[in-house]
Amino acid sequence: MAAGSDVARSALVREMGWRRPNLFAVAGVLILAAMLPLVWRNDYVIDVALTALIWMILNQSWNLQLGIGGIWNFGQLALFAIGGYGAALVSLHWGSPPWLAMIVGGLAAAAASGRSVSSAYDVVTTASPYDEERTQFSVGLDYLHDRWLMNIGMTKSDENDYTAETFSFGISQDIFGDLTTVSLGYSLGNDTVGRRGDAAFADVVERQQYRLGLSQILTKNLLLGLSFETITDEGFLNNPYRSVRYVDTGSPLGYSYEPEVYPRTRASDAGSMRLRYYLPYRAAIHGEYRSYADTWDIKSDTFELGYTHPLESGWVIEAKLRVYSQEKADFFSDLFAYAEYQNFLARDKELSTFSSQTLRLGMTYDILRGGWKFVERGTVSVFYDRIEFEYDDFRDLTQAAPLPGQEPLYNFGADVLQVFVSFWL
Repeated sequence: MAAGSDVARSALVREMGWRRPNLFAVAGVLILAAMLPLVWRNDYVIDVALTALIWMILNQSWNLQLGIGGIWNFGQLALFAIGGYGAALVSLHWGSPPWLAMIVGGLAAAAASGRSVSSAYDVVTTASPYDEERTQFSVGLDYLHDRWLMNIGMTKSDENDYTAETFSFGISQDIFGDLTTVSLGYSLGNDTVGRRGDAAFADVVERQQYRLGLSQILTKNLLLGLSFETITDEGFLNNPYRSVRYVDTGSPLGYSYEPEVYPRTRASDAGSMRLRYYLPYRAAIHGEYRSYADTWDIKSDTFELGYTHPLESGWVIEAKLRVYSQEKADFFSDLFAYAEYQNFLARDKELSTFSSQTLRLGMTYDILRGGWKFVERGTVSVFYDRIEFEYDDFRDLTQAAPLPGQEPLYNFGADVLQVFVSFWL
């Protein structure tokens, strides 16, 4: 097998018109390049040489993907920018030595390249790979009069097999000497569900959401927030591509699949309480608890604790821990006893019993502290999330097991990096 791979590699090299590089020549070039700053102490020449080498590396990454692989991909450009910008920020604002700045830049780029496998799990086990494109536009209007604030908005999004239209309205008023704010809100959504490969399939979903909020300044340092919402959904509420599995002794796997079937109605209630306390040295801590329950017998609890610390140099450091736990829907099962076991069937892991923990670390830098022309403020923010999911009754079908239902429980971790720029006009 190894010999065959070498022959194929040699054939590719000849086809591309390349010659196999001489390892001694490559080593000699690297040694000379490393000695250049020692024998030629010209900052301009060294700067030009380093810049040229950096762009050569970037050029070869593009040549490897498009020139050889024929793949249009600009992801490496984003990683290049994140690594370079991260190294520059560390060196500029913290005075870090070059070697440390390079390490930080490399870690930032590596974190950005991380990805989660959860979204692809169902594709691997029960479906085929797919491409999806989404187009969305929104329009909104806020009107402020005295102590009243009114807002209205509309959003429409189109996907290959899903169209969503949402109208929202909200109103709030400051009372009791502006120490208390009461808010009310309502949203109405009308969605159309399709299915790829089946032009005759189409169904609708109507969603309504009612919101009530209250914020209260308790002391000069303590702020309380309370909110309650109720949501009603009616229509086709399940995914048209998902399936459940049931025991089938006639199948080589020991089980077979049939489509999911959900109730066509769902009502849910959620309430939350938030506290934010401002510390004497301009920092703040905040905590939140949220409770959720619906008519599908899903119950969940969310706890969140965070800390925000501004620095004199224009930086703001943030940290947050979020813990979530959920009980399964009453019609969920990882493996049903037989086909059409009950009226409603679900095997979506989002309806199972599971828990998750999220740790967020973030930094924001004010790049326009004094403003610039018509721009009042500008910030650059970088946030990193580490998320761990553990499922109590959803099993990993990619792992072998002696009998159906004995597969190991599914769990996964995800690294999420967000980088964005904000401007206030």
